[in-house]
Amino acid sequence: MRAFLRAPSGFIFAACFAASAALANTDSKPATAFQMSVAEFLPSGSGMSDFYRSNGFSPVWVGNSAAHQARRSGLIRALSSVDMHGLPQGAYDVQGLLAQMQDAQTQRDLGAVEMSLSRAFVAYANDMYSGALRPSQIDDGLVRKVERRTAAQHLQGLVDHDAAYFDLLTPQNAQYRALMKQKIALENLIRQGGWGAGVPSDKLEYGDTGPNVIKLRNRLISMGYLKSTASPEFDDALLDSVKRFQSDHGLAADGVAGQGTISELNRTASDRLKSVYVALERERWLPKERGARHILVNQADFSAKIVDDGLVSFETRTVIGKNTHDRRSPEFSDEMEHMVINPSWYVPRSIITKEYLPKLQSNPNAVGHIHITDRSGRQVNRGAVDFTQFNARNFPFAMRQPPSQSNALGLVKFMFPNQYNIYLHDTPQKSLFAREVRAFSHGCIRLAQPFEFAYALLAKQEEDPKAFFHRILATGKETTVPLEQHVPVHLIYRTAYIGPKGEVQYRRDVYDRDRKIWEALQKAGVALPDVQG
Repeated sequence: MRAFLRAPSGFIFAACFAASAALANTDSKPATAFQMSVAEFLPSGSGMSDFYRSNGFSPVWVGNSAAHQARRSGLIRALSSVDMHGLPQGAYDVQGLLAQMQDAQTQRDLGAVEMSLSRAFVAYANDMYSGALRPSQIDDGLVRKVERRTAAQHLQGLVDHDAAYFDLLTPQNAQYRALMKQKIALENLIRQGGWGAGVPSDKLEYGDTGPNVIKLRNRLISMGYLKSTASPEFDDALLDSVKRFQSDHGLAADGVAGQGTISELNRTASDRLKSVYVALERERWLPKERGARHILVNQADFSAKIVDDGLVSFETRTVIGKNTHDRRSPEFSDEMEHMVINPSWYVPRSIITKEYLPKLQSNPNAVGHIHITDRSGRQVNRGAVDFTQFNARNFPFAMRQPPSQSNALGLVKFMFPNQYNIYLHDTPQKSLFAREVRAFSHGCIRLAQPFEFAYALLAKQEEDPKAFFHRILATGKETTVPLEQHVPVHLIYRTAYIGPKGEVQYRRDVYDRDRKIWEALQKAGVALPDVQG
């Protein structure tokens, strides 16, 4: 801001001329020196000019009223504590703002202060309300459309609510508040030295004894999974604590401390704190209104939940997209509109050309369970087609698998039409749900209990949803069943979250997205607090 105050006189003259033009139509009274200064320092193209024109260039921050003082102190307090929310600590130049306010002498100085405070406020409000990062710039699977307010909306919100608006900017949900508590708990833990020594062994199981069992026991004691004992045996108590740890970390709860379990045990408190920082940023990206009833698909947890009034009313395991560039499941929100019972599978073009065309070129009778159709939907005689003359660009046919028990979509799919061609569905490959890491699909979300999922959705509109569902299923005919009330669907990816009973849950970063987000946060100026000693 001092650069503006030292600007050459020619620049100041041009700025004053622009300010006069901006003020020309505000009212019939001559513009004050303060108003002229506010108009002069308005950043071009910021959207703030709409607000200040509408309020006659009156001050939001500069003044002696209780409201002005509360806004100023509220802003400085908020900017000084951004690290509590995992936002960039040096992005708002708090010391520079304080110095500028202290040094202000003239009406022009006060106008400059007004604009500096408004710019800092809008930057902070945008970061807190919508996140410090643009998801699409981090990973092409982050296709979420983040709700954003204009500068004028934020400034008007401040005027309407005064200092209370700062609290309204934070996500207003229990998950965000619980993550904040976990952040504080981890910082306190790190001050005390973390969880101590790691566990060196590759595998420990029930009945084992020795020093590595003691190290495993000590690690679980320090993490709160076991009462303090010094036994060298892998006994019943240790078995139970290993299972609870595995459950809280998305691992197969078999009680065996194998390589995967020990790898998760040995993650540091700082590693977990980074996951919480990322989770806080992700929470700011989500829609502010999730829906009284909504569907939450956590890809990192391989789960799909139906949530009613904040409580999980149904949950099932999922399979998500394979961890390759063209198959990872994207993250976005939409509305489920209908389900299709006995669905046909209309094979995506990418699968046709990448997977099926090469097979057809080698053997025209390959993938015989799938119909090849022309542009009119008529089935094509495979024997009359020379598939070798086609490539990915000019292949003229579509492919469709009719309804059946072996259909790739199973016997029901759940549709929230979107440009990514992603939906939830049944699958004949039931064995995959027993795997610990379940990333196998082409991008859509497969459900372990699709029928029960359908019953839960239909319960809002059918007296006997199970009988209704099976009556249609028995026909074998493809049938669309509209949902009378559309249900918001949120496809998220959360490696740190708080469970329904307040238990902290961590998951592996199967798509490597959280690492990218953390690195982007660091680049933006976010840093773990100095909690050493």
